[in-house]
Amino acid sequence: MSVLRAPILALARSERLRDSLLASPVTREVVERYVPGVSTEDAVAATRTLVDHGMQVTLDHLGEDTLDGGRARATVTAYVDLLGALADAGLARHAEVSVKLTALGLVLPGDGPRLALEHARSICRAARNAGTTVTIDMEDHTTTERTLAILRDLRKDFPETGGVLQSQLFRTEGDCRALTHEESRIRLCKGAYAEPDEVAYGDRHEIDRAFVRCLRTLMAGGGYPMVATHDPRLIEITGALAGRYSRPRGSYEFQMLYGIRPEEQRRLVERGETVRVYLPYGQEWYGYLMRRLAERPANLTLFARSLVSQK
Repeated sequence: MSVLRAPILALARSERLRDSLLASPVTREVVERYVPGVSTEDAVAATRTLVDHGMQVTLDHLGEDTLDGGRARATVTAYVDLLGALADAGLARHAEVSVKLTALGLVLPGDGPRLALEHARSICRAARNAGTTVTIDMEDHTTTERTLAILRDLRKDFPETGGVLQSQLFRTEGDCRALTHEESRIRLCKGAYAEPDEVAYGDRHEIDRAFVRCLRTLMAGGGYPMVATHDPRLIEITGALAGRYSRPRGSYEFQMLYGIRPEEQRRLVERGETVRVYLPYGQEWYGYLMRRLAERPANLTLFARSLVSQK
């Protein structure tokens, strides 16, 4: 694990630093490069711009780890409103939503998992009515088993629901084998959470090697792999595996974060690949941004340079 990763993740909980960033107009402008706004209108406008450039989109209403039932219900309302707005704008066939179960009440005391499942069903129903889909995001390892259990329950009524697996976890290769069935939509990413050594790889090369092993399983299977990476080498490996397993373009997709390597996103689209941009929005942007910096130390340099260039 990078020596910078743990300190950056610790800063994700610093309200003082968050307030300092919010107070600086210069910094706020840079933040908007990675989080395009806080409202539904902001999200729909950013989605339209991406779609006009040939991208697909998955939208994340930011927030997680809620211990407040009212806040969990408000998150459901935000997603339902967003899906309605996407449908009204004619964007729903190009844009789905990504949902974190802890934002829906997964870790609420008592019946949190049941409430999260009910809330997720409401969002899946709204997505189907809008003509699009939902992907259930993965969070830290303490929620993995519960997240996969809820995904299995959701797929009984909404088989189009996507899931996410993180190559940094030791268990993920087995989860890939279990989930790579016909039409199963699985996003494979490296993982953005600081995990203990007993459950996860710490060295980035080990995480990359695990990513390739998992990717091979998904590409050889009958599902729909969603390859979440900005790494040029892994992008090329994805193309090679698609050729090896006779996968035509459109039978898999690349996923990249809003504001990260947009030139590579355009290059892949021009090459005929499907590219989906992960577009976060909402008031809870701070924790998301800090995890992105921790996930890839080069992002920290990019962020710092952006600050300097704005002065």
